[in-house]
Amino acid sequence: MHRLPEWLRRDQVTHVEVFPARTGTTCEWPSWTAPTLVNALTEAGIAAPWEHQTLAATYAFEGRDVVIATGTGSGKSLAYHLPALTTVLSQPKSRVLYLSPTKALAIDQLRAIQALNISGVRAAACDGDTLREQRDWIRQHANVVLTNPDLLHHSLMPQHDRWSGLLRHLRYVIVDESHSYRGVFGAHVAHILRRLRRLTGNRPTFILASATSGDPAASATKLIGRPVIAVTEDSAPRGSAIFALWEPPLLPGQPDAAFADGAPVRRSALRETGDLLTDAISRGIRTLAFVPSRRGAEVVAAQARRGLDEVAPDLGRQVAAYRAGYLPEERRALEQALTKGELTGLATTNALELGIDVTGLDAVLLAGYPGTRSAMWQRAGRAGRAGRDGLCVLIARDDPLDTYLIHHPAALFHTPIEATVFDPENPYVLAPHLCSAAAEKPLTLDDLALFGAPRSLLDELVAQGALRHRPTGWYWTHARRPEIDLRGTGGPPIAVIEAATGRLIGTADAGSAHHHLHAGAVYTHQGRTFVVQQLDLEDAVALVEIDNPPFTTHARDTTALDVLNVRSYVDAGPIGLFLGEVEVTSQVVSFQRRRMDSGEVLGTWPLDLPPRTLRTVAVWATIAESAVSEVEDLPGSLHAAEHAAIGLLPLVASCDRWDIGGLSTACHADTEAPTIFVYDGHPGGAGFAERAFHMADAWLIATRDTVKSCACERGCPSCVQSPKCGNGNNPLDKRGAVTVLSKILKHLP
Repeated sequence: MHRLPEWLRRDQVTHVEVFPARTGTTCEWPSWTAPTLVNALTEAGIAAPWEHQTLAATYAFEGRDVVIATGTGSGKSLAYHLPALTTVLSQPKSRVLYLSPTKALAIDQLRAIQALNISGVRAAACDGDTLREQRDWIRQHANVVLTNPDLLHHSLMPQHDRWSGLLRHLRYVIVDESHSYRGVFGAHVAHILRRLRRLTGNRPTFILASATSGDPAASATKLIGRPVIAVTEDSAPRGSAIFALWEPPLLPGQPDAAFADGAPVRRSALRETGDLLTDAISRGIRTLAFVPSRRGAEVVAAQARRGLDEVAPDLGRQVAAYRAGYLPEERRALEQALTKGELTGLATTNALELGIDVTGLDAVLLAGYPGTRSAMWQRAGRAGRAGRDGLCVLIARDDPLDTYLIHHPAALFHTPIEATVFDPENPYVLAPHLCSAAAEKPLTLDDLALFGAPRSLLDELVAQGALRHRPTGWYWTHARRPEIDLRGTGGPPIAVIEAATGRLIGTADAGSAHHHLHAGAVYTHQGRTFVVQQLDLEDAVALVEIDNPPFTTHARDTTALDVLNVRSYVDAGPIGLFLGEVEVTSQVVSFQRRRMDSGEVLGTWPLDLPPRTLRTVAVWATIAESAVSEVEDLPGSLHAAEHAAIGLLPLVASCDRWDIGGLSTACHADTEAPTIFVYDGHPGGAGFAERAFHMADAWLIATRDTVKSCACERGCPSCVQSPKCGNGNNPLDKRGAVTVLSKILKHLP
């Protein structure tokens, strides 16, 4: 505790981990590096490369696919700049393609290359905001093209004949922040890269840059479809770092009606983060606050502004929110303000988790565990870059996972970082990409090995009328290209428009519109509050009017689930554990208004929105009624165990709790037994449920122990209550949940 800054020394700190500073190890510039590039880097203040940079760069220069997986701020970009820029300088026809998961990161990398001011390097960013005439210049003249997988899929590869100069002479493909390609999005990107390989005129070398992760070589190999060598030894210097775990206090003597049975409730992580951000900014500490949702980013920034108005009114202008859904010009202005040091504090979603170069940051606040240790370290590493000392505070949310972690710090600091989980064999991902590949160039039998596709899948696509088989291959049969939702947004974005003026306020994902843009929902944008008047799903428009209500809104939904097939199972007598395909039907049926200060429910209003169907993969456990005969409230016990199991799954699978869903019932129609389901929240599955099936013992032990050790009597948000429960956390039986989980664990092999 004595190592903490004085302003953080409070009872809420449950653990402090100190990481000592580390010196770096440099080496000579590789002999093959272009002298012009060495001179430019030296003038930029880089006297010599770190050893890991040279090792990865040399592998790539020799034509070996490589992934560099070292810590945040370790200079991974130099490892790919050395071979890439050397090659375009020495071989004028050569081309380099740089891929990042976000537009902001690509633009940041473009600025870094342009700052070197090297004659002969013609770098340009190309994304959805790029004008047509700019794209024409890029196609004809740029030898380093920076873009994202979305543009590659939607524009570049469908028009590959117009990009033939790039594809024919492509020497390097740089895949930055490759660890972020997980789940269904990761599976999509894996097939985009296979389609790219298929269209190139030669064999480009892949260079992947990743945060520290479990088995990066295996993940990179799965991503590009070719063997990849990993460089993981970090030789860059690091300043000392302090990492504190923070548990918000219990609210004094006022049960929160938003949860069942008046259970004890802690102050929200968002409010704690807002206060800590205020304290940091008032002391001149440059701070990033990572928040799990768009609404949360707005709430934290607004709270910090209000707090600063009370203690230092002139500092209110130095805090802002940053999230997806802002207009492009708003995002660019915020990025520049942060880079220039005009902002002291920023509340952001994971949009700033990735490697945008923001120097001079002192501290990072994490409003809740981000779901994986890899993401936690990536965010924490934003503080103290360039050898400076750094501070990170993880503020626990009032839920089972965060509660478990802040009281088991070894699970955070002394456990191997998880591997990136995604499944390229997901048929709901693979089939559309086979169709897209056929639209680009007819498929042949040789392509099946590239995509890992069985011949039977092609036959099925022919039977559906999607493909036509001819002697020369399989052809796409339609005039329009196949539709693929790469990022799982649920369709085209929803335009948020101010009804009184017709002005575009921002955009939102179609998949979240039912929950966050329904009629009556409160919507916040850059500190301004609106209320949704109408949601038009057909025209993808939400009409809003400015307002300042004293409440927040929370959608409630219902869920039904049908078992379609079983892939694997464990028969353990009275207990069965299954992995299989299911169909989930959900519908948002109402929303609650809750007081902003206390969370008190003010009322529930019905909604008339269409149901949505998801075909996905689930893991489920069945329990014979005879095994739990002593449990008085079986539905409540199963429901509580389901909530806790969902909350703890990120311990064993690299997912966020919002990537998964669940259902429990005292007698399911398909299993004919008491059953707990946990399913992937993505079409076709994302690999999370499969991971849970194979790691069931570790997963369920942590779940049971978290519920059992919680100090509450009847269940609370720290153990079995869920903020996203569509049934209002009713019924729940904490003691019964411990019994159910113990019975499952007793019989599982």
